[in-house]
Amino acid sequence: MTSARLPPSSADPRPRLAHPSYGGPARLGQSTTGGTHLAPTLTPAEHELWRLTMEHSPVGMALMSPDGRYLRVNPAFCQMVGYDREALVGLSFHHITHPDDLLDGVQLHQALLSDSTAAHRTRKRYLRPDGTIVPVDLSMVLHRDDDGTPLHFMTQVVDLSEKQDTELRLGLVERQVVEEQMRRRAILDTDAVGLSLIDLDGRFHSVNATQQRFFDLAFPDGHSGRVGSQGYIYDATQTYQLPADEIPSSRAARGEELDSVLVWAGRDPLTRRALVISARNVRDGDGRRTGAAMVFQDVTEMMRAVRAKDQFVASVSHELRTPLTSALGNLEMLHEADDLSPERRRQVEVALRNVLRLSHMVADVLLASQAMSGSALVDAHEVDLAMVVRDAVAASEVQAAAHDVTVTADVPERFVARVDGLRVRQVVDNLLNNAVVFAHGAQVRVRLEERGDVVALVVADTGAGIDPDELPQVFDWFFRGADTHARQVPGAGLGLSIVRTIVEAHGGSVSVTSTPSAGTTVEALLPR
Repeated sequence: MTSARLPPSSADPRPRLAHPSYGGPARLGQSTTGGTHLAPTLTPAEHELWRLTMEHSPVGMALMSPDGRYLRVNPAFCQMVGYDREALVGLSFHHITHPDDLLDGVQLHQALLSDSTAAHRTRKRYLRPDGTIVPVDLSMVLHRDDDGTPLHFMTQVVDLSEKQDTELRLGLVERQVVEEQMRRRAILDTDAVGLSLIDLDGRFHSVNATQQRFFDLAFPDGHSGRVGSQGYIYDATQTYQLPADEIPSSRAARGEELDSVLVWAGRDPLTRRALVISARNVRDGDGRRTGAAMVFQDVTEMMRAVRAKDQFVASVSHELRTPLTSALGNLEMLHEADDLSPERRRQVEVALRNVLRLSHMVADVLLASQAMSGSALVDAHEVDLAMVVRDAVAASEVQAAAHDVTVTADVPERFVARVDGLRVRQVVDNLLNNAVVFAHGAQVRVRLEERGDVVALVVADTGAGIDPDELPQVFDWFFRGADTHARQVPGAGLGLSIVRTIVEAHGGSVSVTSTPSAGTTVEALLPR
């Protein structure tokens, strides 16, 4: 682009100024034709005030002649454009204007000279001697004499470099935020887990694509976007449709935090989905609650697999119980026969012991399956617990003899309680089995005690005891201690888990105490 040039002045203005930067108090400019015009004379105080104003202003200030030459400049302007005063005074504005902005600058200069209003504000760029560019905000006012003849331009210049840098950084940050939001949305929408945010007014503030599909399933007629809508949402058994205020999202909106709540969503049972839902409160930096975050996980396939497994286990267990009961009955009768030789009796005892063990395992597996599926476990009736304990002790004699263990029962003649007799027998069988297996060569004692409205069933042995580190885990499903592996004790780790499950199903509690090398005591408390 060709740089426009201003016509040179007919006289150098600098000799007429008392100071090359600020000038004297008498003359401030001259006409474009070379004639001199006197500006109003300033008093010494006014001149000093003017000098101090320019000297200390953080804004760039300059006086220019009507032909565009700098007459006076302040330090802020010099620093801005990169020239010192001596080099700058006498130069025309086009010497420091960016070439791409020079034409606009010349046109503005000419427009101000011909415009009676003689004031303008614009943005432009200066070019420093080192080649760097300074964006500025330029304000210009043209002073004229009483005849309208231009005297000088007064300019104020604000450096926009920092503002421009800030705008660039803000623009970059804004783009980064938008890109991050897009990435997050892409991640959330491809996540198999449903995610949603609920604000304090109960509105769903954010929902990902997976969660929207769950909404479409539970609310086929449409969702209002707020909690409290009635939908096709059922409890874990699929037998109870949850009212609007019991739906997990309604509970979360009230501030309730949820952990793995299982519900089923969908109108049609064939297409219904199982969802595990968790919720946590969301708080701001001051700890104030601002809403809730919810996670929905589809566990339909897992639930169907568990159900199929439970049905298979229940079917197999029921099928096994009939032949096992028959075999056990016949073996018991054969064991009581008087005409058996010692060798045949020993063989019958081995068969009886293993069939009895198998029968216990089938009963345990069946009960574990029922417990995990949420089925009812107990059916209470009036039962003589003393007889239940004596029968269990008698049945354990074969196994006890094989382990050189003595089992005794300390029970009253009759002890009636309202319990599930079959399940309590299962409790006693499992406790005796554990005690006999781990108390080799020791003694086992079973007691029944009345403690007000509670029945205490206590099984104590004088065996090896349990490692203190393993005590907290002995009632966990499928837990087997290190001693069981070292001694190659058979089992699935269900015995004590079954005991706890049955006792708690009765509304009772169970505990264990043990001292290494001194024995173990298990105490089950049942409401009478």
